[in-house]
Amino acid sequence: MLSIIVAKAKNNIIGKNNKLLWSLPEDLKRFKKLTTGHTIIMGRKTFDSLGRVLPNRKHIVFTQNPDFKVEDENVEIVHSMLEIKQYIDDENENFVIGGAMIYNLLLPYTKKMYVTEINQDFEGDAFFPKINLEDWKIIEKEKGIKNEKNNLEYEYVTYERIEK
Repeated sequence: MLSIIVAKAKNNIIGKNNKLLWSLPEDLKRFKKLTTGHTIIMGRKTFDSLGRVLPNRKHIVFTQNPDFKVEDENVEIVHSMLEIKQYIDDENENFVIGGAMIYNLLLPYTKKMYVTEINQDFEGDAFFPKINLEDWKIIEKEKGIKNEKNNLEYEYVTYERIEK
């Protein structure tokens, strides 16, 4: 099964120039806790922005570049939806971590979303698709910790797809 994990601004911005626009260490801890031991699926630009292979996670990198290679046993390069299908059909939870194109491509196949909703607008060039509440129900909501290191108002919202 696919689950999306994303941090987004009130205006659905998720980044600019292949970078995050905010610093929320608590959200990064949550990302690590949720994704460790799972497969994470991302586009090439998102993989490049990580700067390294994240420990204890299998990385699936979706790219149209046939020459893109990574020499690491925890990284698999895929070039088509056919190669992603096994992760959609898998009973284990696999996390889609971005970027915008990958979110748009895989959202129709996603069963759950872990969204960090930042209560502020940002300027950026990467957007998360608008969440249609006719397709999703909120199953959990938790206010994020605000302190000197996490200086934005935010909350964690978990959505589950409504089966029709």
